[in-house]
Amino acid sequence: MALDKLLENEAQQDIERIRAEAQGRAEQIVAQAHEQAQALIDSRTRQLDSARQAELVRARSAADLDSSAQRLAAADSLQAQAFTVSEQYLHSVTTSAEYPMIVSKLLQEALQVLPDAEVVEAALAEHDAVRQALAQLGRQLDVRPNEQVKTGVRLVGKGGKASIQNTLVGRLNRVRGDLAPQISRLLAE
Repeated sequence: MALDKLLENEAQQDIERIRAEAQGRAEQIVAQAHEQAQALIDSRTRQLDSARQAELVRARSAADLDSSAQRLAAADSLQAQAFTVSEQYLHSVTTSAEYPMIVSKLLQEALQVLPDAEVVEAALAEHDAVRQALAQLGRQLDVRPNEQVKTGVRLVGKGGKASIQNTLVGRLNRVRGDLAPQISRLLAE
């Protein structure tokens, strides 16, 4: 019986050893699985964080672009409004007491370019100022109505072959491109 007991003990020890090895192997497999799972979780977390950061950058860029577009639209609107107000002011100048002097300067400049002019065209409401300006300049020219010529004059040469227009609104339109950056800068302040 001692042999039976001895064999039984030996078998029991082998079983315990195999169980211990299996237990160790199982713990090792579980640890590896935990490591792989954690690595996968970390990798996915980094990917999601990178994607989130990229989306934030895109969202900020889109918001900055939209903000810039809105500022630009507002500045354009204010700039257009500034030119409209300026043009309205220039139209209102035609009723001022100083307007004949302004027309005189406009006529002088136009006559330097077209000295043999025969006719002065202007809006009917501005004819008195044109006549006063011609008298100041000592010039005799026919004055004709032309409602397309407001805030200034249009000189027509002999035979109507040449003409020159010199108006306040025309001057504003000519310098609009030069003034636009300055107005934008003033509006930004």
